Amino acid sequence: MDDLASFLRTRRARVDPAAVGIPTDSRRRVTGLRREEVAHLSGVSVDYYVRLEQGRATQPSDQVLDALARVLALDPIEREHLSRLACQRRRPSKAPSGRVRAELLRTLELVTGAPALIVGHRLDVLAGNRLADLLYGRPVPGLNTARHIFLEEAGRGLYADWDTCTLDVVGHLRLAAGKYPDDPRLASLIGELAMGSERFRRLWARADVRARTHGRKAYRHPLVGLLELHQENFALPDDSGMELLVLSASPGSPAEDGLRLLASLDTPDRPAPAERSGVRPAAGGEFSQD
Repeated sequence: MDDLASFLRTRRARVDPAAVGIPTDSRRRVTGLRREEVAHLSGVSVDYYVRLEQGRATQPSDQVLDALARVLALDPIEREHLSRLACQRRRPSKAPSGRVRAELLRTLELVTGAPALIVGHRLDVLAGNRLADLLYGRPVPGLNTARHIFLEEAGRGLYADWDTCTLDVVGHLRLAAGKYPDDPRLASLIGELAMGSERFRRLWARADVRARTHGRKAYRHPLVGLLELHQENFALPDDSGMELLVLSASPGSPAEDGLRLLASLDTPDRPAPAERSGVRPAAGGEFSQD
């Protein structure tokens, strides 16, 4: 789904030669840096770098990766992604099981003043509280936010910053594909999105990676109007690949009034917490996604 060669090619294509001291003129036809320029600036042989881009060289050292990250101006998320791609053949990561502990579901129910969701590495919503159901106008377990944003008309209307949301989704899935290259369900999801959305195909080809941990998230709700919220992402422990997302409103803001109004509405077909989570009982008091 993702590999070191394609990531290197897309990263060097975005580097401005002038920014690294390489003069250019109107005769230059290459976008970004040439392979030999990356090799020279990073202190590796041209042959070795070419083999990296062709997928024929494996297990580059940390020193080589650091040098490439410097030349290609990678940010910390991209540097981590580069390292993960380089180590895939040595230490493949097994996709998480998607199990949600019963205690975590109870904790989720304690969040009453803000929409809150538990999301897996494929962007499947594994559980959500009452306000999350009301925000999306449906019980959220079983919803995949990537499909919702790219393939469903309701999703395009709900997200006020739809363009930014698509960047976040593709960047997240790129990271997940680098971490879990042998996950067949993730590969199937990416293929489905690529078949159904031209924008997804264009963004996926850019090979950008993003890890959004907090920031503005705006929704255009059909009943209460614009909700400008703040999203905080909390990575859950035990390498579960899950995140707890909480969407809060600033005190005294119109969004806070909107959430109060939303909370006063009837919840759409809301079952008990364990049933609503979209997961089934498993050993040890946990729940496992179907």
